[in-house]
Amino acid sequence: MEGGTGTPRRRERVVFETDRHLVVGDVTLPPEGYQSRFSDAVNRPEMSFIPLLDVEISPLEGGSTKRRDFIVLGKEHVRLAYPLDDAV
Repeated sequence: MEGGTGTPRRRERVVFETDRHLVVGDVTLPPEGYQSRFSDAVNRPEMSFIPLLDVEISPLEGGSTKRRDFIVLGKEHVRLAYPLDDAV
């Protein structure tokens, strides 16, 4: 768990698909309670961007995967989102 504000946080590995990319990264969430689910983080109306850590960005049309320590993903670009543990 981590958090610079004194609030414990946990990381959850998630997948986002945009029109052109598959983005896999970690979202930080509270360990339990209010806004501790992945869907809560994605659906917060006051946030236009989703911060991600330890990110892999792969073009859907093929090509090399890029790695970034941190990105913010614009919610308007997200077509599909799910926790990686739920992947089939």
